Amino acid sequence: MTHHSPIQRETSIYSGGTWKAGRGTGRLAAVDPSTGRAFADLPAGNAEDVQEAAAHAAAAFPGWKAAGSARRAGFLRGFAEGLSRRRGVLVALQMRANGKPEAEAGIDLDDAVACFAYYADLAEGLDAAQDARVAHGGGAHFGLVRREPLGPAGLIVPWNFPLVTSAWKIAPALAAGCTAVLKTSEMTPLAELAYGDIAEEIGLPPGVLNIVTGGAEAGIAMTRAPDLRKISFTGSNMTGAAVMKAVAARCLPVSLELGGKSAIIVTADADIDQAVECIAGGIFFNAGQMCSATSRLIVDRAIEAPLLEALAEAARAIVTGNPFDGAEMGPITTRAQYLKVLDYLGAARAEGLDCIAGGTAPDMDGGNFIAPTIYRGVPRSSRIWTEEIFGPVLATTSVGSDAEALAVANASEFGLAGTVVSGDWERAKRLADGLEAGQVWINTPQAVYPDSAWGGFKQSGIGRELGPWGLSGYQGIKHILSPAIS
Repeated sequence: MTHHSPIQRETSIYSGGTWKAGRGTGRLAAVDPSTGRAFADLPAGNAEDVQEAAAHAAAAFPGWKAAGSARRAGFLRGFAEGLSRRRGVLVALQMRANGKPEAEAGIDLDDAVACFAYYADLAEGLDAAQDARVAHGGGAHFGLVRREPLGPAGLIVPWNFPLVTSAWKIAPALAAGCTAVLKTSEMTPLAELAYGDIAEEIGLPPGVLNIVTGGAEAGIAMTRAPDLRKISFTGSNMTGAAVMKAVAARCLPVSLELGGKSAIIVTADADIDQAVECIAGGIFFNAGQMCSATSRLIVDRAIEAPLLEALAEAARAIVTGNPFDGAEMGPITTRAQYLKVLDYLGAARAEGLDCIAGGTAPDMDGGNFIAPTIYRGVPRSSRIWTEEIFGPVLATTSVGSDAEALAVANASEFGLAGTVVSGDWERAKRLADGLEAGQVWINTPQAVYPDSAWGGFKQSGIGRELGPWGLSGYQGIKHILSPAIS
């Protein structure tokens, strides 16, 4: 077995159980967003690498499907244990490559471990649940229902939560009996390579999991690889639309986890301190680089003034900087995204919006830093209100009733997540019921458990990840019908 550095990777393609150098003409740089300086680079994969990895996945599929769900569960536990053994290295790598504070990087690692452990438990019982019997025609026939793996799956993940989004796809795919090709983000290409190291370490059969690093060429090739039978994508709506269009040519199943412009509703009877905790966590965690970021605050005007005063004070107190210096909020992960957020700050200034915190880009060692930012009383026609910024920027508005709060919250093309903070749980539940969103939190920051459901309505995507729903995304239903046996 080869022991690999988490950073120096001249062989960054894991295909057919072997590490190889990418065949692409360019190289992928790993950049520290706290300094703007590259700390590693590696060869990029190309379309040929993707096709080869997909062929390996196809060759491995019959054996993996037949391996038995209990055996697959054992390998998934091996992934959980392998991640846990690499905790220190992977936390430090995410701090450096993504700019995540240490606590947030640790949460990501724990999330990935929990995801593999959960799907290992779910996999254990899959074989025993096969051939569920259904009576038909008053007993003239009976049916047997089987859940079969779809086949080799293409998994495309983004840069904001590398270990997490990949775990959310790899674990249920392998649990279901699918083999997989994972394409990492070209912006953060290193952390997921640990999954290849672990696969080698635990003796995962060659071709069951394949990993390709690469940019747009590799991503396009994933959608066109003839050996792949399912595509799961997490990322922007623009790229998601391109993925869906490409996959539509072959009418393959596709899962899309896309953007959001999620609302947080705070009622007049809410506890101010609890509301501040939920609002700040929902927009400043991971520097706002979350599809679920609750970036629109809808507050009852009866408590608007004291809430915004407390919230602005909390935002100004957040220590922004290099995570290795103990910062509470790190930089924007990519330079392109940093420039995009700067453009929104400029648009807010041009609109004359009331900025009560932040609105600036602190100049610190060349890093991609944005101060925690809050705009009060944002017009609902403003770009700041309607568009996904993907940064630590909160837009606020006030309302006079719960009905108005719901109308404002639901007036969005997105429907991924939402939060309600209220002193009355029944009232909060009614608001949660009324929100057009796939995940709603009541009186809590954004906790996500592996046995919950993740996904949205409207333009926030297709399908669900996590829980049994995430597993079913890699399964097809087979119904066997027979005359009754006398």
